[in-house]
Amino acid sequence: MQDIPPEKSLIEYPSAFPIKVMGASVEGFEAAMVAVAMRFDPSFDPATVERRPSRGGNYLGITLTVTATSRQQLDELYRALTSHPMVKMVL
Repeated sequence: MQDIPPEKSLIEYPSAFPIKVMGASVEGFEAAMVAVAMRFDPSFDPATVERRPSRGGNYLGITLTVTATSRQQLDELYRALTSHPMVKMVL
C-alpha cells in the first residue's frame, strides 16, 4: 500500500471519524465492536455508539465514532472490523 503524505490526505488528524458497522442483531455484537474500537482508540466512549436496528430486527447497524490519529490506525481498525466473524459490512 502506498503511503499518502499528510498534506495530500483528505482527513486531518486527529479528528472524529465515524465508522458504520453492520452485523446480526445478536447478544454481544455491540460489546465486541466496542472492544475492537477501544483497541485502536483507548479514549473511545461506548456511550457515543449510535444504534439502528433493521426493519425486521434481524440486523443491527452501529456507528462508532473514533478519534482518528493516522491513516495506519484507520486501516488497521478497518481490517480488524472487516475480519471479525460477527461483522457483515463496514462503511
